Amino acid sequence: MARALLLALSMICLPALATELKPFSASYTADWKQLPMSGSAERHLEALDDGQWQLRFQASMLVASLTEQSTLRLENSALVPQSYLYERSGLGKGKKIEHRFDWASKQVLGQDRGSEVKLPLNRGLLDKSTYQLALQYDVAAGKQSMSYQVVDGDEIETYDFRVLGEEVVRTQAGMVDAVKVERVRDPTQSARKTTLWFAKDWAYLLVRLHQVEKDGKEYQIMLKAGTVDGKTVEGRRD
Repeated sequence: MARALLLALSMICLPALATELKPFSASYTADWKQLPMSGSAERHLEALDDGQWQLRFQASMLVASLTEQSTLRLENSALVPQSYLYERSGLGKGKKIEHRFDWASKQVLGQDRGSEVKLPLNRGLLDKSTYQLALQYDVAAGKQSMSYQVVDGDEIETYDFRVLGEEVVRTQAGMVDAVKVERVRDPTQSARKTTLWFAKDWAYLLVRLHQVEKDGKEYQIMLKAGTVDGKTVEGRRD
């Protein structure tokens, strides 16, 4: 159960951004209905001194912890991944995945739980963290449906999304106007459901994520506090 929550928490042609990247920092509460316990999560995007960007996600709870980190470049308004790291501990057997995007040789090289990864690297390919940033900015650009080619472990998968509409989300930072998006899956292949909400007035920062597993268990993260480009996220108050 905790493993499924961690997976939910770590929920995105070359995707072109409508605007420049803006650094952000966000903290979240994490809850699941079946157990009387909560966790926490943090997500950060920061510019590095060498012109690259780092997207980092960390989640922790009573029995487990997870770290996910990507480095990327912004080239001609497109996200270009450079490296990806995933580490999970505290759930029996740990898990570690590393990917290096070698654009010179057009290969993704790395390790997935000790096994070698070697995949063809084509333009537009993203890692499991960078696609989430692409999704955030594609929603900001007004797109209604999105599709990404993503390196998932030792395979390349297609992730599809569609916009469902707009909703007001009640967070600890206040009432936030958000765009509601769902992951599109083949119901004959997967009963899992993932829904995300992005804040319209705060560079489409992720403010809520809700996931239903195939066994019916439900998990959610909700924005607690955040900053976007140095400004504190403040929603409306009742």
